[in-house]
Amino acid sequence: MSYPDLRDKVVLITGGANGIGEAAARAFLAEGSKVVIVDISADALAKAAADIGAEDDRLITVRADVSREDDVKAYVQATLDAFGTIDVFFNNAGIEGTVAPIVEQDVAALDRVLAINVRGPFLGLKHVLPVMYEKGAGSVVNTSSIGGLSTVGINASPYGASKFAVTGLSRMVAKEAAPHGVRVNSVPPGVTDTPLLRRMESGHANQKQKPGSAGKGDEAGIAVPLGRWAQPSEIANVVLFLASETSSYATGAQFVVDGGTVA
Repeated sequence: MSYPDLRDKVVLITGGANGIGEAAARAFLAEGSKVVIVDISADALAKAAADIGAEDDRLITVRADVSREDDVKAYVQATLDAFGTIDVFFNNAGIEGTVAPIVEQDVAALDRVLAINVRGPFLGLKHVLPVMYEKGAGSVVNTSSIGGLSTVGINASPYGASKFAVTGLSRMVAKEAAPHGVRVNSVPPGVTDTPLLRRMESGHANQKQKPGSAGKGDEAGIAVPLGRWAQPSEIANVVLFLASETSSYATGAQFVVDGGTVA
């Protein structure tokens, strides 16, 4: 499906150097959008930009730690300097943390997960929304997880807690933003073939090897009714729908893309 209204729109994507973020960048560029991808790794950004191959007047990269407010202000300003506005914000950056039972979780690791997965989206909303409010229009899509809707999987309590927070944050902010003409939705993906999920899969495999470890299921400890993992492009397709005027009456919703896992 094509979305003509996305042509020349300015799209800001955090966590855009790989996985779902990179797939979304490619999809928006294919629609004629101008894209800014933000990531913590300068090397990953350089590789993504080279692989995508878009011209500088359509794609720029910004290195930032989304948990640092000064970095968030900087990526917003870099977007405005390059393209003048922000029409779509794909608030996507996240990390998986440590896969282990809660009794083995390190508090410092918990704090890092919450900093990236909760403070990061919060700060992004705090500094992007004023740009959208000023012009009375915009679409925000927050990446949550099926781990933020249901207790699927095991041994990932920090990650799950952070994604429950993103789901709640999305719903709360949607009501604040609606009077300003800005829509806020979240996409909770199921198991998706990304570096993050592959790392979680490896962690689950290690846990299953431990004596007395609990849980059964497919890869990453989650059984998928459709029988396969999602491709990043399949999640990106839903992000484009929510960014476009095709979804003009959708806000405060969770668009689950999980192959039926939490049905």
